[in-house]
Amino acid sequence: MNERVVEILVFIMNQIRGNKANLSKLDLISRDLLSKGYSQNEISSAFSWLFEKIRNNFEEILTNTEESHEFSFRILHDLETMIISPQAFGYLLQLKELGIFDDLDIEQAIERAMLLGTGTIDSEEMKAIAAYILAQQSSGGNGSYFVENNSPLVH
Repeated sequence: MNERVVEILVFIMNQIRGNKANLSKLDLISRDLLSKGYSQNEISSAFSWLFEKIRNNFEEILTNTEESHEFSFRILHDLETMIISPQAFGYLLQLKELGIFDDLDIEQAIERAMLLGTGTIDSEEMKAIAAYILAQQSSGGNGSYFVENNSPLVH
């Protein structure tokens, strides 16, 4: 998943959450996105991810009996504020507010930003990190690589 698909997800969720559109008017949203220069493939990828997330969340709601942390709020540590710009952190909070990211995704994004070691992370770099995390979710991976083999040979 690339950053443009994440931008589309943010746009769709803003439209739905802002009561500017509902799920019955997805064709209007799609046309609007096409007029903004997004490709049909990018739009389809975003809608596919969204519908999969809705389906998974519905199943999770039915089976989840754990206490909700809906009102929890993550703040950055002093060291994290030196690396992650306010705009980049605001972008993460927007993804969480729109339901695209959950608490674990926020933590993964912050961890990846801290591990980059490239200085200050701006919102564009955070979009790339977010796209990577969402791509890992779509592919079923968690970003970790574990090879079950006793051979010390590395290729």
